[in-house]
Amino acid sequence: MQVWRAAVFLLAALATGIATLIALPLLCHPRLARRWANWHRGRAGRLLGTPLAARPALRTPGRRAWADPATLRDLLWLPVNALTGTVLGLLTLLCVGNLVPAAVATSLWWAFAPEERPRLFIDVPVTGWTSALTLGPLQMLLLAALAYLALPPIARAYARICLAVLSHSTAEQLADRVAVLTRTRADVLDAHGAELRRIERDLHDGTQARLVAIAMRLAVARRALYDKPRNEQLLEDLLRDAHEGTEEAMTELREVIRTVYPPILADRGLTGALTAVTARCGVPTRLDVGDLDTVPAAVEAVVYFAVAEALTNVTKHSRATAAGVTVIRRADRLSVAITDDGVGGADDRCGTGLAGIRRRVLALDGAVDIDSPAGGPTTITMELPCRL
Repeated sequence: MQVWRAAVFLLAALATGIATLIALPLLCHPRLARRWANWHRGRAGRLLGTPLAARPALRTPGRRAWADPATLRDLLWLPVNALTGTVLGLLTLLCVGNLVPAAVATSLWWAFAPEERPRLFIDVPVTGWTSALTLGPLQMLLLAALAYLALPPIARAYARICLAVLSHSTAEQLADRVAVLTRTRADVLDAHGAELRRIERDLHDGTQARLVAIAMRLAVARRALYDKPRNEQLLEDLLRDAHEGTEEAMTELREVIRTVYPPILADRGLTGALTAVTARCGVPTRLDVGDLDTVPAAVEAVVYFAVAEALTNVTKHSRATAAGVTVIRRADRLSVAITDDGVGGADDRCGTGLAGIRRRVLALDGAVDIDSPAGGPTTITMELPCRL
């Protein structure tokens, strides 16, 4: 970890510790405490190299909010933050701040009046160029060494304290996971029912209607075949219409089948299917696929539909000039990242495309993260289990 990053982190901890002391009555509100804790938790995760998704905003009303174990941890973090942040931040400020008089004494000692000249090592006066040029660099060297050796471990310790206070217990993690899986399974059942109704409607209104029309034309053509005299032109027209209707019905049937399980996955595998999807995208798209080994069919279908939907959104809404799809397998997890250099602002609460991606991935016990700040770029990251 860079020393400057650790110093900035700890000085920010000092500022937030003092702010917590000042605004403690206000921050004791459960919703504000949750936001404050989420902000600190996110900073700690980034410092330790393990970015964490923010916990959802607190929506439990009234007394139930105070009884929530997560709220109790958020409130516990307030005094812990005030104490540890202030103490560790003051140590950092003392270390970094004393570099300034050392540098001033070394370079600008002559510019001060005798009573205003800087003092080194807390209270050692600088009486001439000898002390300025010896004690000043010595103090800078010692403080720089102290900062290099001490600040990164102190920053990591503070971040771990934050995560230790704000992390779920094993029982709470299990309860949260069961709640998520219960909700996603219900969503999947609803989506499955809607998908079956859509397939039935497509077959009924499209393919079935065309097959009925074809059967009627063939029946008329059969009668016309035995008419005396035979109407050759009518017979030719009926057979031509029946043939064209058959081709159209086959095309519609293939479209319906493709929405159930894309035939290209069975024919070319996930890599080939994604190659076809990225080639059809209206924005130049780079595809990077690692060694995937064998991936379950359900995971392949989810990745295929998710990438296709995401690239459709890129083409329609992002105003991007380039996009990228990266698929990597790490042990029993499949990681998919879809990026573009567009205007950003993608939100799964608006529209159904991104919400559908999230629903499909969560149904397989996966995870989705959408990072799309205003102005771009946009990154959609998916993690899916791929154990066979």
